[in-house]
Amino acid sequence: MRIRMLIGAAAAAGTLGALAAVPAQATEYSSALKIRGVQYDAPGSDSNNCTTGNSKAEYLEIKNYSSSKTVNLKGYLVKDAAGNKFTFTANHYLQPGDQIKLRGGHGTDSDANNVVYRDNCNFIWNNDKDSIYLYKPTGAGADSHKYTKSGSDPDGNGYIKYHG
Repeated sequence: MRIRMLIGAAAAAGTLGALAAVPAQATEYSSALKIRGVQYDAPGSDSNNCTTGNSKAEYLEIKNYSSSKTVNLKGYLVKDAAGNKFTFTANHYLQPGDQIKLRGGHGTDSDANNVVYRDNCNFIWNNDKDSIYLYKPTGAGADSHKYTKSGSDPDGNGYIKYHG
């Protein structure tokens, strides 16, 4: 079983916005949870229309890299440098090796599909450059990455993988 949701759905706390251009880089933290990758540029023409748009096609993958520890996502925060953020408000347990996709748009958080929705149709990540920060419930850093389309995505497919 991938994600076990015990209480409610995750809630969105805002949209993520623009940042200064920086090369791809990361700060390594002591954390079981890490950003596995980001689909920062959704396929097709960008539209954040909740009914017909493609904001659900942009997502952040978060993985539990521990070989033995189950991690509860409740209280973890995803944020950009502009202060836009999403906090996991429900209990979501990731067993060792499990991962989730944090998607834009509205939907039903799903154990079977390993997905949590931000319940906000605005795009999460900028198509040219952005920064991603993952914080533990204590406020300590769990993982972070900065990217530029030209420097971090050599095949130009809109997806960047950070950790295997």
